Amino acid sequence: MSSEDISDPGHGHSPAAWVAVLIMLVGFTLGTFAFWFVSMWMIWVAAVLVVAGPIVGWILARLGYGVAGPRYQPKSTH
Repeated sequence: MSSEDISDPGHGHSPAAWVAVLIMLVGFTLGTFAFWFVSMWMIWVAAVLVVAGPIVGWILARLGYGVAGPRYQPKSTH
């Protein structure tokens, strides 16, 4: 029997994933304020950030900062 925990594939625990989520979180937060202040330019900036988040995450993963990337060093769980 393997000592690996196959129930957790490990996705989301990398710099690429954290940066992508952070960019999208800023986008959603800015979008909320934009609707509150009725600012169309802020709504568009927020929309661009929400779309750019996964793209930046994908680029970082391709550069090696994803879970399986050579530049990612997972923390020990023990």
